[in-house]
Amino acid sequence: MKSRVRIYESILKEHLSAHRQMAFVSGPRQVGQTTCCRTLSENYLNWDNIDHRDQILAGPKSIMEEWLSPARLGNETQILLFDELHKFPRWKQLLKGIFDTYREQVRILVTGSSRLDTYHRVGDSLMGRYFLYHMHPITVAETITQDIPDPIKVIRAPNKPKATEWNALWQHGGFPEPFLKRDVRFSRRWQSLRTQQLLREDVRELTQIQQLDQLEMLVKLLATRSGHQIVYSSLARDVRVTVDTIRRWLTTLSSLHHGFLIKPWFKNISRSLRKEPKWFLRDWARINDIGGRAETFIACHLLKAVEGWTDLGFGEFQLCYLRDKSQREVDFVVIRDGSPWFLVEVKNKNESISPSLRCFQEQLNAPFAFQVVLEADFVTADCFAKPQPPIVLPARTFLSQLF
Repeated sequence: MKSRVRIYESILKEHLSAHRQMAFVSGPRQVGQTTCCRTLSENYLNWDNIDHRDQILAGPKSIMEEWLSPARLGNETQILLFDELHKFPRWKQLLKGIFDTYREQVRILVTGSSRLDTYHRVGDSLMGRYFLYHMHPITVAETITQDIPDPIKVIRAPNKPKATEWNALWQHGGFPEPFLKRDVRFSRRWQSLRTQQLLREDVRELTQIQQLDQLEMLVKLLATRSGHQIVYSSLARDVRVTVDTIRRWLTTLSSLHHGFLIKPWFKNISRSLRKEPKWFLRDWARINDIGGRAETFIACHLLKAVEGWTDLGFGEFQLCYLRDKSQREVDFVVIRDGSPWFLVEVKNKNESISPSLRCFQEQLNAPFAFQVVLEADFVTADCFAKPQPPIVLPARTFLSQLF
């Protein structure tokens, strides 16, 4: 099975040629960080490799004497890739030492998962020494092009996805291995194994959680509630733990990229709900309910877009949803530099436009509002050409214009 060129190769190539800062690449287990980054560097150190671990423990000088030898140096700046380095307790000090001493001679890539994201959020001694990039599963736009979007337009021109690619994404998900293999039996086994590894390896290594059986119960419950608002008290009763424990566990599952939470947007919304987040799985192919899968499919595409645009410095983007105390709701709103940019309501089939979509667009004065239909055929029309009232739009067209 051949590997697939990812958009992140273009992103990281641009980073390595333009910036001296280290590139931290964070993402879900088996999303392809290592495969992608190894296409950019032969200088590879993996903490899980015992021989590599000894070299890492020997410190910056030993590492650089090996990788910056005259035979390796040549005329180009060397690229050094660290994999699973977050498992080393002193990984921050190691990287700081290498960067501060050898920044003119080496460019550094670091792959990992939750630790890199968490570290980025709280602030640290490496601040200013790295940029963080979020790697996501393959999406519709990435099956069409792996080029970086135009930083001014941000949105791509519409481009029809191949039917085989669309069907593979919908049925097998966007994680590279099941997407490329396209075998139902393999995909089911792969999904089961990945969940087991998350619970039995990642949770054990990276957290202090002891009640793994109850955490597994929570994971099973959440698999049926993708796209639903989280009711902490209900989950606490079902799993038989406290509400605070449920909150901590959901934070952990999000940091390990098992799923993600989006919050309601409440600015400029009268009688808006402000607290209840919605939960989405990262792997939409695991969801049996068609409506839940459709909403999660769109959610994952939108999250990849807002994080990708933000990582590239195109602006500050955020994914939220809309709901007020009158029970009116819109599935998603994308916020650009603090202001609502476009609203998205997800439908499986072509239906009349949701009244809530019209209502919230007027309240927010958002330029765009889309009712995205999964089962509609592609049309060659740029839905972002000019601000307009709510329109019905094929998912194939809409998603081809994202990241």
